[in-house]
Amino acid sequence: MNKLEKNPAFGGVKGPLLTIVMDGVGLAPDTGANAVRAAHTPTLDKLLSEYPMLPLRAHGTAVGLPSDDDMGNSEVGHNALGAGQVFAQGAKLVSNSIESGKMFESNAWHEIVDPVKGKGTLHFLGLFSDGNVHSHIDHLKAMLERAKKDGVSRVRVHILIDGRDVGETSALEYIRPFEAFLDTLRSPDYDIMIASGGGRMQITMDRYEANWKMVESGWHTHVLGDGRQFASAEEAVTTYREELKVIDQDLPPFVIAKDGKPVGTVEDGDSVVFFNFRGDRSIEISKTFEAGADFDKFDRVRVPAVKYAGMLEYDGDAHIPSRYLVSPPEITCTSGEYFCNTGIAQYAISETQKYGHVTYFWNGNRSGKFSDTLETYVEIPSDVVPFEQRPWMKCAEITDALIEAMKSGKYRYLRVNFPNGDMVGHTGNFLATECSMEALDLQLARILKVVDELEGAAIITADHGNADEMAEIDKKTGAPKLSKDGSMKAKTSHTLNPVPCIIYDNFTKDAYTVKAADPKFGLSNVAATTAVLLGYKPAPEWDEALIDF
Repeated sequence: MNKLEKNPAFGGVKGPLLTIVMDGVGLAPDTGANAVRAAHTPTLDKLLSEYPMLPLRAHGTAVGLPSDDDMGNSEVGHNALGAGQVFAQGAKLVSNSIESGKMFESNAWHEIVDPVKGKGTLHFLGLFSDGNVHSHIDHLKAMLERAKKDGVSRVRVHILIDGRDVGETSALEYIRPFEAFLDTLRSPDYDIMIASGGGRMQITMDRYEANWKMVESGWHTHVLGDGRQFASAEEAVTTYREELKVIDQDLPPFVIAKDGKPVGTVEDGDSVVFFNFRGDRSIEISKTFEAGADFDKFDRVRVPAVKYAGMLEYDGDAHIPSRYLVSPPEITCTSGEYFCNTGIAQYAISETQKYGHVTYFWNGNRSGKFSDTLETYVEIPSDVVPFEQRPWMKCAEITDALIEAMKSGKYRYLRVNFPNGDMVGHTGNFLATECSMEALDLQLARILKVVDELEGAAIITADHGNADEMAEIDKKTGAPKLSKDGSMKAKTSHTLNPVPCIIYDNFTKDAYTVKAADPKFGLSNVAATTAVLLGYKPAPEWDEALIDF
């Protein structure tokens, strides 16, 4: 049994220990595009100026991604925070599997491909970009090439337009070269084309069951072929942009048709691959394809008998989907497991948008608890409205419940995620994101007052950047890039910036020293730091603590 030993050098903080994850709040210069710096945040300002703070790496190899050019995300960030160690993550796993050929040798690949050789259609559905957060277009291309080699004669691709992990209006930069790529594959024996699509925040890619209407819209678009028809994906994108003035992630659904008929509905005997590797926005559409007659989220109208596979197993406990092309990383020896085995009572809370991050991802992609008696999970339902309309989100309600839990005396360790900086930051709306940070700051003040009342301590950090860089930055000048109308060119993706890790302790801080900043420190160093502040020796599997004696 993985159990922590008491630390003879330090008995731990007297009161509760709290980890606060300010989702999407990175460290960046005040360029004029930094909503964190622009916001009125007296509490955060005081924390950064008066308390020990170490910058942590939250992207690239520090969180298990292939290279340091890869931005971090909430899933791998919370994996690292909770696990205390770095595991190879989705993008890297898939790339390695493709390069080694293991994917195409797997039973799952043959179960998908073999039934449609010479008959039926092989469908590929997923996020259409090289953002490398949910998917990568190169993985799709590799599978399309292999499908042709393996004798598949008919393929349809259903694209979810990004504009969130990549440029907000970059869709055509992917569609045009992809169409040219399809031209090189197409032959009398290989009928291949784009069949449907839509913006990722409009269809298919809902998460945590926040808005099943998105999945229903995706089902009607990809499977049934219901929707506004266009001759090509490029025509759909340009038309919607002209008519609605929306960015890519908000493009309405579209169906590619010829002579008034959809070119790629999903029919009995077909196969479907959902090629996203990240789990949170892949689970609901997978459930929809695999569920039986008891499915009650919406009327599917027609349920074709298909072979379905995800790129990965998106939920290891619920085994969703039942068939997947690449095995996910086995994340073991997490802080949640160690703390439960040691008898430490824990409390995890967020609103719907990030609830899975402080539970499922924190515990190493485990949907169940390690202990029903020692762990309490609380989900505050998120509003189903555009985030820029209510940028405060549910931070006050989260704080209400958190303070009640802290004062109850039941929990030695608590963790909370405030989604504001990330979810509002993704909208590209600078003023709304500024407001979201100010709302968060009010809650930090409330929480830290109670931490002091209970003689506790807090680790205040983030999982990646976002709100810290709300515009594309000119690398030569360091200033925001401007659009033709003089406004900042909005950036809706995560950043490559480090995140803060603030040690807030007004009672036992003289018993230890916070280490000097080191470029090697990343999110995985937080678990060991948590253990030390609780009065225990870190687990041997974990990366080193940020404090010493």
